[in-house]
Amino acid sequence: MAKQLNWLQVEKAIRQNGLTVVSPQDLRHLFRGSAVALRFLLTRAHQRGDVIKLRRELYVLPDRLPSELEVANALLKPSYVSLLYALAYHHLIPEAVFEVTSVTTRTTRRFETLNHVFTYHHVEPTAFTGYRPETIGGKIVLIAEPEKALVDSLYYASLRKLVLPERLETAALDRDRILMWSRLYHRPNLMETAEVLP
Repeated sequence: MAKQLNWLQVEKAIRQNGLTVVSPQDLRHLFRGSAVALRFLLTRAHQRGDVIKLRRELYVLPDRLPSELEVANALLKPSYVSLLYALAYHHLIPEAVFEVTSVTTRTTRRFETLNHVFTYHHVEPTAFTGYRPETIGGKIVLIAEPEKALVDSLYYASLRKLVLPERLETAALDRDRILMWSRLYHRPNLMETAEVLP
């Protein structure tokens, strides 16, 4: 039962199961007991400094910090890394991007945690596609394919909610995929831009 658990047992199980981002629900899969008791255990661990709180009911061990991309996927679900961060990740823009940008079917949100800024931009469910799992640091993260990262960025630029860098390296991208993803947004000006990309 959760009432009989102590933090050392829980921490050991977290490490043995390879968890880097932990919620009370994760602990319920590992231990029998009430969600309330497990929440309390994590809250007390946070107060002692045994875990770092990312947001409500989401924690990490201080000596086992996940990658910023893993955090981005965990902070708000469903989401995948896209927009400027993914453009830089795929070497489509020369600039370094320090804000981790994602898209989600939920409302637009912003989090500051672990010395990073994580922003989430809303897309309609029909446009929530074009991402793939990639293994980074031994963990699976969801990130936009290069063409979809470009289209997501062009969409937000068409809404004047994003300024694209002047240099975009699009020569190696698949034009058919760019047009396919662009159609999902149902914006004529986005289609026009996609059709004339260099």
